Amino acid sequence: MARSKRTIGEMAAETTTAFSPIVGVHRSELVRSLGVVIKQAALNPLTFGQHFLNYSKDIKDIIVGKSEYAPHAKDRRFQDPSWALNPFYRRAMQGWMAMKQNLNNWLSEANIEELDRARAHFILDVVTDALAPGNTLIGNPAAMKRFYETGGMSVVQGLKNAYDDMVNGIGIPSQVDARPFKVGENLATTPGDVVFRNDVLEIIQYKATTEKVYKIPLLVIPPQINKFYASDLTPDKSLFKFMLSEGIQMFTISWRNPGIEHANWGLETYITAAMEGIDAVLKITKSKKLNVSGACSGGISVATLLSHLAAEGDTRINSSTFQVCVLDPRQEDSEVGALVSDNTLEIARKRSAEKGILSGDDLARTFAWMRPNDLIWNYVVNNYLMGNSPPAFDILFWNNDTTNLPARLHSDYLDSYISAPFANAGTVDFMGNKLDLGKVTHDSFVVAGVTDHITPWRACYRTTKLLGGDTQFYVANSGHIQSLLNPPTNPKAKYFFNDSGSDETADEWMENAKLLDGSWWTPWATWLQERSGDLKLAPKSAGNRSYKSLAPAPGEYVFG
Repeated sequence: MARSKRTIGEMAAETTTAFSPIVGVHRSELVRSLGVVIKQAALNPLTFGQHFLNYSKDIKDIIVGKSEYAPHAKDRRFQDPSWALNPFYRRAMQGWMAMKQNLNNWLSEANIEELDRARAHFILDVVTDALAPGNTLIGNPAAMKRFYETGGMSVVQGLKNAYDDMVNGIGIPSQVDARPFKVGENLATTPGDVVFRNDVLEIIQYKATTEKVYKIPLLVIPPQINKFYASDLTPDKSLFKFMLSEGIQMFTISWRNPGIEHANWGLETYITAAMEGIDAVLKITKSKKLNVSGACSGGISVATLLSHLAAEGDTRINSSTFQVCVLDPRQEDSEVGALVSDNTLEIARKRSAEKGILSGDDLARTFAWMRPNDLIWNYVVNNYLMGNSPPAFDILFWNNDTTNLPARLHSDYLDSYISAPFANAGTVDFMGNKLDLGKVTHDSFVVAGVTDHITPWRACYRTTKLLGGDTQFYVANSGHIQSLLNPPTNPKAKYFFNDSGSDETADEWMENAKLLDGSWWTPWATWLQERSGDLKLAPKSAGNRSYKSLAPAPGEYVFG
């Protein structure tokens, strides 16, 4: 059975660009990892030979039809019945599985350091997955059926798709059909106005949808590596729209997409610009305090801002929310972490410094090769072998609406990965103060995704240990982006929650947590309402005399 466009889109939507490609995985590390594999085969020929004999035995069993190799039930690459029923395809699949299994068995027994073993496993998986039989026309039963059904026109269309990607693409197969989507028309449509703008950001104030609103506003600080409208994707999945319906005064930052001329913009530039935006929000709402929220790498900006303000004795931030955010990164958090070394970090820093920016296209390519089955071969099959257009999927449109990172900010992020300033409180200077989240004593709300491989929930749980105030932790039943776009109207929405205490390990927390029906948006809204002051009449218009509307939402910077 051929995979539907919806399925392909949903698979890719769980692998949206995040912090990982900023850290950098350079080809030198991949070549080194491949060298480890080759060296082991040369130094230990007997061990390699034994596994080769095992592979030969597996091939013999496959040929005579006695092999028990079978794909995992959830491996969508082999869902077509022909993989089980057709002798040719079954043997091709089993032969590939036998090769991959025996190579991994040999590598698992090799006498090498664990870090080198993890790196070698990664590159071995990339190479062997590229050799999967379904990635070729003749080796893919669904593609061959389409070839015969269309009289060969599927291959003609596939060649057209490949040519278009070569001419107009970024070096990887197209992931989304962008034609149905337009920002401001069917994406990012919640009514509002830009009420403040500087060189770095716009502040958007959203129109209240309730008669009364809570006095203390909420300011969303999005990642610099994505555009802000993930939280206002479509009306049925808009977190902004939902919070407005709960009486929350909503503001968001929309970062400018920087060019080479902005190479010197660093984290200090962004935090300074954010503080100017905060001043504007407080003057517009006549509030002495505001709540802030940041997702993924946007949470790093939030944490840096909070630490700096706490050190300055500035108490204007009333509460903070961190969504799928890791503030204490560790190499073992993800399979890609094993590929990160001091050398790769410095190479990544040097490359962006030479170019002035880390381009969004470079980020997309790097991240795609970290998840090649979902983000490369998935689309090779769909676009080129089947001759289909890529799916028209809103999340993928947003993810492919890429942004650049200034070289200085990229360097600051790399420094953050190396020094782990929040895990090592008081060791890193920022704008004249030591970064220390322990001095942030207001309440915080932290949410993670149980199947998130980008910011794993256990790593997000560590964030709760860094903050000085009372913290609540929630885990949604989805992956990275799907955990965030999880409205109460979603019938599949569930979340884990445990309020038993703060001394537990992550696994202890989960063991004692309850799985509850519904979206974490609902308890977050209640939590936020309790920290948003009294109700007042909703403003009739955006801004005030000093801060007039500069443009309707979603603003101008989002189109950069």
